This record gives sequence, structure tokens and C-alpha cells, in this order.
Amino acid sequence: MPAKHLLAIDQGTTGTTALVVSLEGETLGRATVEFPQYFPKPAWVEHDAAEIWSSVGRAVTTALANAKVDGAQVAAIGITNQRETTLVWDRKTGEPIHRAIVWQDRRTAGVCDALKKAGHEARVRERTGLVVDAYFSGTKVAWILDAVDGARAKAEKGELAFGTIDSFLVHRLTSGASHVTDVTNASRTLLMNLATGAWDPELCATFRVPSSMLPAIKASAEVVATTRGAGFLPDGIPIAGIAGDQQAALFGQACFAEGDAKCTYGTGAFVLMNIGDKPLLSGNGLVTTVAWKLGAQPMTYALEGSAFIAGAAVQWLRDGLGIIKSASEVEALARTVESSDGVAFVPALAGLGAPHWDQDARGIITGITRGTKAGHLARATLEGVAFQVWDLLDAMQTDAKRTLRSLRVDGGAAANDLLMQFQADIARVVVERPTELESTGRGAAMLAGVGAGLCDPSSAAKMRKIGSRIAPAMAEADREAHLARWKDAVKRSRSRA
Repeated sequence: MPAKHLLAIDQGTTGTTALVVSLEGETLGRATVEFPQYFPKPAWVEHDAAEIWSSVGRAVTTALANAKVDGAQVAAIGITNQRETTLVWDRKTGEPIHRAIVWQDRRTAGVCDALKKAGHEARVRERTGLVVDAYFSGTKVAWILDAVDGARAKAEKGELAFGTIDSFLVHRLTSGASHVTDVTNASRTLLMNLATGAWDPELCATFRVPSSMLPAIKASAEVVATTRGAGFLPDGIPIAGIAGDQQAALFGQACFAEGDAKCTYGTGAFVLMNIGDKPLLSGNGLVTTVAWKLGAQPMTYALEGSAFIAGAAVQWLRDGLGIIKSASEVEALARTVESSDGVAFVPALAGLGAPHWDQDARGIITGITRGTKAGHLARATLEGVAFQVWDLLDAMQTDAKRTLRSLRVDGGAAANDLLMQFQADIARVVVERPTELESTGRGAAMLAGVGAGLCDPSSAAKMRKIGSRIAPAMAEADREAHLARWKDAVKRSRSRA
């Protein structure tokens, strides 16, 4: 039987999802396998690479079984991943020398402050489109080399390899034969020159990362390797698509025209806008990143804004406060009240990302009275997510000098009708929600199809199907009052840092 299916591996922050997708865009099978996060110190977040790899094997095996598809019928593999999460491994053994440092981790905040004080920020921003922040990979790599005995010396000798999770998965899927990344993931390291799409020697020196550690940078859609010795997949399947999770979602939402924008509501909330083939540096606290590169075509760029805490705020209501038993209960609890009744929640539980970039900001709840109930807090939590996204969209429209009329949404929290309506109201946009909310994995599958020559972007776009359009309905005076309350709460959040 000819190979005619696409396999997407979506390796996320709390679990791995595998999708088996037909060339017509039908999801035939899926599976998600969760794995733990480790918090050895306050603001430190780590993953065990062996547990990530195990979750990939289990998710792929189960998704293929659910689709009733044999691995031999997989025509191409697409990988998408949590982007800035950093691994260093021994080239001979393939074993990591330290747990993965997750994108949420803040342990290198002091290093970033020192780099800013030393005057590096403007040059880094000009060359990478990013800000000097512990969110990105560069300072994480250096931390591992300094923390593990002998690691820096080994790295200088070429004995160690650095990779984001996509690199690690390709390495394992090929039994160590390939050490590659794609241009979207490379653009999140603080080490790649945004204009050339190549590693920048001066930036590597600034962040103290030996260039011998770095993977080869490839396009987002091209055959970069074939499987060998993976165990749960047959040998010889082309790995033809790689993109960081947010770029994969942008592609999966078919944001192919300049000005198209999407927001993914996951652990955090991530807004990207396609800005075409020329990088535009933000004047309003956003970052510029590579959206994708298709084969030999020029790179497409995007403006991006990240809110570090979105779905994680709902998880905090569940795990930290215990006012809900599962994340799915938050909407029903929020609907037990008519409004948040003046309560505002700034979910700066890991500092504030764009457009504020205040790593010392702290979460804050304002407007509490004796009449405040759990429902008010639940509603304020959902509103806090939408307000953060509004901050990003407002900055993005100013930078791009265009008015956004619609916002394509995906991710688990996009299923929340209350949140989506409030988002439409506050941002004054029509929210477009697809029938399937897993645009990240779908985007990886689409990129694999394009990279393997099985389809082109126009036919891949047909895989996206709109389920609903949610129009703004709030009176402008009410909207302005909400925004004033939010801005006041953000100011208090930052002043308490």
C-alpha cells in the first residue's frame, strides 16, 4: 500500500501530541501523552529528555493505532515543538548532560540584566529581532556549560551538541545521524542573524556559546533527514517539515498574506502576524521572528508577542487554589456571575512578556471586596488572558500600521466561548475559530506535505476549516472602562516588583 499519510509530532510544554493526517486534511488519529515538569528552585523549570522521548514514542504509536494506519503508510513527518527549551547532549553517547531548561525558566534573568547593562541590547535586537531575556535559548546554553563540570571544555572541543527540542527529536529519530534545526527555531536562540538566516559569530561570542555546538539551519519545509532506528517507526520516512510551535500554528491557520494574524491559547498566549519577506523591527515591545522558509524561497517574517501565562492561569486556579477540579470547569464557574464586578487579575506569574518585558512583575488581583466570589475570580482570570492578548494586538497594529479586522485562534482555551467573546469585544476583531483547534500539529503536517512535494501551500490551506466566527458585541463605553481597569492593574503589578 503506498504511503499517503502525514504524521505530525507536536512536542509541547506539558505533553506530546501526535496526529495522523490525510493529504486532504482529515485527522485520522491522534494521541496525547503527558510528562512531568520539574521545579528544582523558584522560577526554574526543567524537563527530562528521556521522558520527552518516551512520550513521543507512545503518542506516535497510539495515534497510528487509532488511525488504523501502519507506519509504512506514513509519507512524511512534520515536527513542531516548544521553541526556546534548551538541551545539550554528548555527541558520542547522545545522552543529555543536564535536564532541558524550559522556555518558562527564569534562572538566567541576572545574566540578561548584566548583558543589558554592558550595552549589548541594541545590537542583539538589531541582529536577531529579539530582546535580551531569559525566555530565549542563548543564556540557557551558557548556563548549562557553566553549571556542569567540564562541559565548557568539552563544548570547545566539539564534543557536545546544543539543540532545541526539534533538534533533539531529529537526532533521536535518525539514531544520531542528523544534527539540524529549522530557521524558525534558530531565530529564537539569540544566536541567529535574522537577515541572513545563519548563525552569527559575534552573537555566539557575546552569549558564550561555542559555534561547534550548533546544528545546521534548514528550511521549515524540506527533507532534512530520514528515520533510522527509531524503534516505533520504520526506517526511511522523510522528515520534511520543522517549525516552532507558534510558527507552525501560523502556517496551520493559513496566515499566508501580509497582515494575517493568529493567537494560540495554550500554556501561554502567542500572537503572530505575517509581515512578508522583510523583517520589521518593533518599536512597541514586540519581537520579530522568522515565520517560515519553504524550500529555497525567501524567508517569511512575523511580528510576535507572547504572554507567558494564559492556560497556566487556569491551571493555577485548579492546582494552586483548588477552586476548580479541572480546567474545563472554569467557564461554567465564570458564568455563575454576570461580570467580574471590578475584579482584575494580571497573571504575571512568570513576569510579563511583550509588550512590557518586565521579568520582575508579579501577579496581582485588584478590586476584591467582601462580595467577591470564586466566579468573579474565574471570570477575571479569563479576562486577564484576553487583556494580555489585546496588549499584544494593540502594539502589533501600531508597528504594522494596519488595522486588524479578524483574528484566527487555536489552542485548547480557544474552545472557551466566554473567553473568545470577551476577546472579540476587547480587541474589536472578529474571532475566527477552526473546526479543529490543533493548528500547531496541523501546521507541522502541512509543512511536511509541502517539504516532501506532496502538496503546495495553496492546497495545504484547504486543510483549514472555519468552525465559527465571533463578532464583537460590547458597547464602546463598557470596553473603555474594562481597559482602564486593566491598565491600572498592570501598573500596580509592575510597581510591586
